[in-house]
Amino acid sequence: VLVGLDGRKMSKSYGNTIPLFETSRKLRKSIMRIVTNSLEPGEPKDPDGSALFDIHRAFASEEQSAAFRRAFLDGIAWGEAKQQLFELVDGVLAEPRERYDGLMAHPERVDEVLAAGAERARAKSRPFMAELRDAVGIA
Repeated sequence: VLVGLDGRKMSKSYGNTIPLFETSRKLRKSIMRIVTNSLEPGEPKDPDGSALFDIHRAFASEEQSAAFRRAFLDGIAWGEAKQQLFELVDGVLAEPRERYDGLMAHPERVDEVLAAGAERARAKSRPFMAELRDAVGIA
């Protein structure tokens, strides 16, 4: 379960999701809205109780996650932590977002791929269904 913008579990019904395939600007705006506590810069922060850290860990390598944990314990400012999270997530999603945008701009390509897949599935299932019908006496 991934924590949402408000600290509860992420859910569309709660309205606390991060729009992964939106523009970088909207992604940044969402990440900057993540609820944090009132600890000041320089004060150690608990990474295990932070939505920022949970989301970061979902996108980061083990090394990146360890460095982010150290930053929390060293007292990173919330704004800087959010900026680092945004840069990570935006970087990870750049290529998938580009592909998504391409698909959304050309829905006819999606339809072509789906139709081709359906035809391949039919080519495999028709002989099998005929065999099943013959076996149960439905012809």
